[in-house]
Amino acid sequence: MTEDWRNGGFGLYLHWPFCASKCPYCDFNSHVAAEIDQNRWNRAFLAEIERVGAQTGDRVLNSVFFGGGTPSLMEPQLVSDILDKVRATWRLANDVEITLEANPTSIESGRFSAYAEAGVNRVSMGMQALNDGDLRRLGRMHSVAEGRAAFDIARKHFDRVSFDLIYARQNQDLTAWEAELREALAMAVDHFSIYQLTIEDGTAFGLRHAAGKLRGLPDDDKAADMYLRTQDICEAAGLPAYEVSNHARPGAESRHNLIYWRYGDYVGIGPGAHGRLTLNGQRHATDTEKMPARWLSLVEERGSGEILREALPLDEQAIEFLLFGLRLAEGIDPARYRALSGQDLDAGKLSALQEIGMITLEQGRILVTKDGRAVLNAVIRELMP
Repeated sequence: MTEDWRNGGFGLYLHWPFCASKCPYCDFNSHVAAEIDQNRWNRAFLAEIERVGAQTGDRVLNSVFFGGGTPSLMEPQLVSDILDKVRATWRLANDVEITLEANPTSIESGRFSAYAEAGVNRVSMGMQALNDGDLRRLGRMHSVAEGRAAFDIARKHFDRVSFDLIYARQNQDLTAWEAELREALAMAVDHFSIYQLTIEDGTAFGLRHAAGKLRGLPDDDKAADMYLRTQDICEAAGLPAYEVSNHARPGAESRHNLIYWRYGDYVGIGPGAHGRLTLNGQRHATDTEKMPARWLSLVEERGSGEILREALPLDEQAIEFLLFGLRLAEGIDPARYRALSGQDLDAGKLSALQEIGMITLEQGRILVTKDGRAVLNAVIRELMP
């Protein structure tokens, strides 16, 4: 199993932890800072790339993803320096995908032209809604008009532009969501990430919900109807779901995220970034210090922002492979599960799930059906050893 990661590929995730403001629904590791010493961050990112590059050897890198936070707040020179270091550290695939997440409020033409010159070839935008009232409730700092203008700027500089949308928002009904989704599709986007609004502990929405002050959220049945309608509308428009929450025209899938779902290896650099790395034949889970100032200090003083590197037993790898792989429309290869776990998936459970239309077996692969994806967690729980 020393080379199992090759089934998924090899990627690099870099976490920029800063935002202009904190959205009330967000539980990501993001922070608002009055001042950011980008030169200091530059030195730290380059040092971390060099450290992990020395450990991973002569691999081909399939993708780079600048996530956050709001990476479009990074100075273009910082992005350029990072990508120069990446090129000097690993061999890049001929079709390497380099994605940068952006918020509409930080998109302007000169900055995005510089990102493109640095090597970024894909942008993922945090649009979230096409309704000004809901954007305000979600704590977004842009209007629909500003979001559309930002999308036009991004498309001017990049062939590949994705954006996020959130459904099951307060007081949203199925008719309104259908209209909004069709409006988004009319913008000629080729990739969507479409998420149900979830209320997470520790967020502003979580506190309001616990106090009974977050009213108008659709119930589970209405949210499920919105999910299923999303599948139908996007598929009819030529953007089928290739993953539970992600839709794309054929060929426009996120190659970086496919590395996660296909259970490849990925380096995680930056505050709170985690990774999966196979070193000397053993896959490891890695994690980094979450607090930005502390992470910087660790890199500068100790030579590493990593706080955890833990060998993953094969049975844990098998479970992770199941959790990630069944999210994909392409499903999983049961032979790979067997090689990781040392046993087959339960034939009786597979047969029962197939009988009720939750999974299907095609060309030797196990695929979750459209109905099964709507209750994916239950399907996965049933198959868990």
